[in-house]
Amino acid sequence: MKPKTVHVGSIPIGLEHPFTLIAGPDLIESEEHLISHAERIAEICAQAGVGYIVKCSYYKANRTSGKSYRGPGIEKGLDILAAVKSKLGLPVLSDVHCSEEVEQAAKVLDVIQIPAFLCRQTDFIQTAAKSGKPLHIKKGQFLAPWDMQHVVKKAEDAGNTQLLLVERGATFGYNNLVSDMRSLPIMAETGYPVIFDGTHSVQLPGGQGESSGGQREFVPILTRAAAATGACSGFFMEIHDDPDNAPCDGPNMLNLADLPKLLKELTAIKAAIA
Repeated sequence: MKPKTVHVGSIPIGLEHPFTLIAGPDLIESEEHLISHAERIAEICAQAGVGYIVKCSYYKANRTSGKSYRGPGIEKGLDILAAVKSKLGLPVLSDVHCSEEVEQAAKVLDVIQIPAFLCRQTDFIQTAAKSGKPLHIKKGQFLAPWDMQHVVKKAEDAGNTQLLLVERGATFGYNNLVSDMRSLPIMAETGYPVIFDGTHSVQLPGGQGESSGGQREFVPILTRAAAATGACSGFFMEIHDDPDNAPCDGPNMLNLADLPKLLKELTAIKAAIA
């Protein structure tokens, strides 16, 4: 099937185009914090010739413990994301958790993210698809890559063909994930762009008892491998200037200081296999 291109604002996402980076802190900590990160990441992406979409969650439904920080909530969170769009002129993405949130979220978000654990929820997928916004659909840790064709069909049946499919690792025993690079070309057979989630792929779910652990040192290794498949159209990464002190997901977040070198390596790999 001929590879498709998905457009998010002025950014074309597809194999025939430069990589796109979808990145930002895991959760909104404050408007100032998100803007400062988005500004810096945008500068780094511009220097690397990479498209950039701001990612940050307004609220997290999936947490290991009920004690974990979950974000400012949909009302305040969407206000902050709207401010980021207005001040920086960048497209924004956040995860949406149920059908009831879609209409409100779609008024602000340029891309709606379907969380991995919800990728089989038919009514939710179709409601999100009917919003008309591009969908960033994470493959569940429990799902085979060829099963994503059924998720795609649900969205297409609802009239949406602006789909990004995301590989974020597969469950490998308890508190562990493994990245199977075969997943990228398999999902690319749908024709839709495939995004590699370089930071959740190194997560150790529930690995710290009341929170998830992670091995951020493997983010560069896995993202370079994904780029080398030739089937990857972009990358999703959670990035923080002080991940060791982030309110959640710090162990698997990339340090902002490490991004310029990594993007340079990824673009060089794409050029080498072109």
